[in-house]
Amino acid sequence: MLAELSKKYGVHPTQIGTWKRAAIANMATAFARRGSGPEQVSTADVGKLHSKIGQLVVERDFLAEASHQLIRMRDKKW
Repeated sequence: MLAELSKKYGVHPTQIGTWKRAAIANMATAFARRGSGPEQVSTADVGKLHSKIGQLVVERDFLAEASHQLIRMRDKKW
Protein backbone atom coordinates (compact mmCIF):
# COMPACT_ATOMS: atom_id res chain seq x y z
CA MET A 1 0.00 0.00 0.00
CA LEU A 2 2.75 2.44 0.96
CA ALA A 3 4.72 1.61 -2.17
CA GLU A 4 1.61 2.17 -4.31
CA LEU A 5 0.96 5.59 -2.77
CA SER A 6 4.61 6.49 -3.16
CA LYS A 7 4.62 5.57 -6.82
CA LYS A 8 1.25 7.19 -7.54
CA TYR A 9 2.12 10.56 -6.01
CA GLY A 10 5.87 10.60 -6.59
CA VAL A 11 6.69 10.87 -2.89
CA HIS A 12 9.27 8.83 -1.01
CA PRO A 13 7.71 6.13 1.23
CA THR A 14 9.56 7.51 4.26
CA GLN A 15 7.86 10.88 3.77
CA ILE A 16 4.43 9.25 3.67
CA GLY A 17 5.22 7.42 6.91
CA THR A 18 6.33 10.68 8.52
CA TRP A 19 3.11 12.41 7.46
CA LYS A 20 1.03 9.52 8.76
CA ARG A 21 2.71 9.56 12.18
CA ALA A 22 2.28 13.35 12.42
CA ALA A 23 -1.39 13.09 11.43
CA ILE A 24 -2.08 10.42 14.03
CA ALA A 25 -0.22 12.34 16.72
CA ASN A 26 -2.12 15.56 16.01
CA MET A 27 -5.53 14.15 15.12
CA ALA A 28 -7.16 15.06 18.44
CA THR A 29 -6.05 18.69 18.18
CA ALA A 30 -7.42 18.94 14.65
CA PHE A 31 -10.96 18.62 16.00
CA ALA A 32 -10.52 20.60 19.24
CA ARG A 33 -12.29 23.95 19.50
CA ARG A 34 -10.10 26.98 19.96
CA GLY A 35 -11.54 30.41 20.55
CA SER A 36 -14.39 31.45 18.30
CA GLY A 37 -15.85 29.56 15.37
CA PRO A 38 -14.26 29.42 11.95
CA GLU A 39 -13.85 32.63 10.01
CA GLN A 40 -16.57 33.23 7.45
CA VAL A 41 -15.42 33.48 3.85
CA SER A 42 -17.16 35.92 1.54
CA THR A 43 -18.79 34.82 -1.69
CA ALA A 44 -16.43 37.14 -3.59
CA ASP A 45 -13.40 35.39 -2.09
CA VAL A 46 -14.81 31.99 -3.03
CA GLY A 47 -15.40 33.25 -6.56
CA LYS A 48 -11.81 34.50 -6.81
CA LEU A 49 -10.50 31.17 -5.58
CA HIS A 50 -12.63 29.23 -8.06
CA SER A 51 -11.38 31.50 -10.83
CA LYS A 52 -7.77 30.92 -9.80
CA ILE A 53 -8.31 27.16 -9.62
CA GLY A 54 -9.76 27.22 -13.15
CA GLN A 55 -6.78 29.21 -14.42
CA LEU A 56 -4.32 26.81 -12.82
CA VAL A 57 -6.11 23.77 -14.24
CA VAL A 58 -5.97 25.25 -17.75
CA GLU A 59 -2.25 26.03 -17.33
CA ARG A 60 -1.54 22.54 -15.99
CA ASP A 61 -3.41 20.89 -18.86
CA PHE A 62 -1.63 23.06 -21.42
CA LEU A 63 1.80 22.28 -19.99
CA ALA A 64 1.03 18.57 -19.76
CA GLU A 65 -0.01 18.47 -23.41
CA ALA A 66 3.04 20.51 -24.48
CA SER A 67 5.37 18.17 -22.61
CA HIS A 68 3.72 15.13 -24.24
CA GLN A 69 4.20 16.71 -27.66
CA LEU A 70 7.88 17.41 -26.92
CA ILE A 71 8.40 13.81 -25.84
CA ARG A 72 6.72 12.54 -29.01
CA MET A 73 8.92 14.83 -31.14
CA ARG A 74 12.04 13.72 -29.33
CA ASP A 75 11.16 10.05 -29.84
CA LYS A 76 10.73 10.49 -33.61
CA LYS A 77 13.77 9.67 -35.66
CA TRP A 78 14.82 12.50 -37.95
